[in-house]
Amino acid sequence: TALRYPGKVLAVDDRLFVADTGHHRVVEVDPDSGSAVAVWGSGSRGFTDGIGVAASFDQPHGLTIDDARTTLYVADTGNHAIRTVDLATGEVRTLAGTGELGWPPSPGTLDTVVLNSPWDVEYRDGIIYVANAGSHQIWAIDPDLDVAAPLIGSAREGTANGEFATAELAQPSGIEISETGELFFADAESSSIRVALLDGSVTELVVGGDATLFEFGDVDGTGNEARLQHPLGVALGDGVLYIADTYNSKIKRVDTEAGSVTSWLGGDPGWADGADPRFNEPGGLSYSDGILWVADTNNHAIRRIDATTGFTSTLVVTGVDALATTESYDGPVTRIEGRTTLAPGDGTLVLAYELPSGFKVNPDAPSSISVDGVALSLVGDGDLTGVALPARVPVTVVDDGTSPVTIDVNLIYCAENAESLCFIDRMRWELTVEVGNGSSELTLGRRIDG
Repeated sequence: TALRYPGKVLAVDDRLFVADTGHHRVVEVDPDSGSAVAVWGSGSRGFTDGIGVAASFDQPHGLTIDDARTTLYVADTGNHAIRTVDLATGEVRTLAGTGELGWPPSPGTLDTVVLNSPWDVEYRDGIIYVANAGSHQIWAIDPDLDVAAPLIGSAREGTANGEFATAELAQPSGIEISETGELFFADAESSSIRVALLDGSVTELVVGGDATLFEFGDVDGTGNEARLQHPLGVALGDGVLYIADTYNSKIKRVDTEAGSVTSWLGGDPGWADGADPRFNEPGGLSYSDGILWVADTNNHAIRRIDATTGFTSTLVVTGVDALATTESYDGPVTRIEGRTTLAPGDGTLVLAYELPSGFKVNPDAPSSISVDGVALSLVGDGDLTGVALPARVPVTVVDDGTSPVTIDVNLIYCAENAESLCFIDRMRWELTVEVGNGSSELTLGRRIDG
């Protein structure tokens, strides 16, 4: 797909932002069409400020936005920094962090403070709250005072609740603040959901184990009778706390008043849409206008859940490569030497793929093809979901001499008798197309070994 291990997602005011973690970039996509709107980050690991793709990140995760909807905040995990994106100009700047891993955790000014694997961020009333996973703490950043400091957690990994300064956290990785000032967080290594009462300066268990770091599993229930496994994401919507129970590949719902959790969607890891969907270690959630958006990390996809019915679909993200730099592609490349002569007008790309025995193209996952070049263009949108092989893709050959062409194919295939066993094949073809007295078909052959 166009994404690689997306870690977090943010939906707000008909806008959708995605942390394309494995590609070291942040992408805004149209929530209806999936078309890319903007890209920040070169696609290569780095720590550079700049505009759009001139900037660079290192495994970005959490996203949040200010009340004015002008600044996007990014937890730049691998750079141990918090970055900002000016949504009007596209300029990326560093708000806090030096790029160095910070230990021991100590407060400091924004240009000198050192953070430790910030995993998520949440903006509230001018303060940016940070799930500083590496130091087992939640920090607060006040840009007006030019200071960042630990807020919750002693930096000792554990499960003990209590006052902010002495509480023990265990890799907090997702945070969400309610309208009444409750800071819910997914405490990944303790496999629990906890809450910090910002007006009372104490932490409490919501659901999951609270005695040791080894009380994990997959059990619905109340309080410390429930079991989760390495949850990474939380989101509030219409009175419900949704959690990404990551290692169980499930989306669960928490009744915060009763302190109980119920499995809602998912099960065995896999990829399926519809009323009985499958996910693969989802890492991030965001709720907006009755829709729960999921960063389905190991499926390299963004999923859309109707919060009323639970019906799940996959948002097919397209057009990222047109906005990104060429360096963002890191898959295999086949270069066709010489010139390939094609007749002008209507043409066909033939994808002569051979899958391993017993496998088929996944009927639900968003397989796709994209073409970049003056001489060749797709007739449709490039959707290959559930396509039969060999696939015939209509194209238009433009009578415009000779030009380089790049063809990217992302094919998601799964076992015929076990759709939870799926794989992604990425391939790029680079060739020079000469328009002239030639064939109207171009065959691209590929054999995928089992």
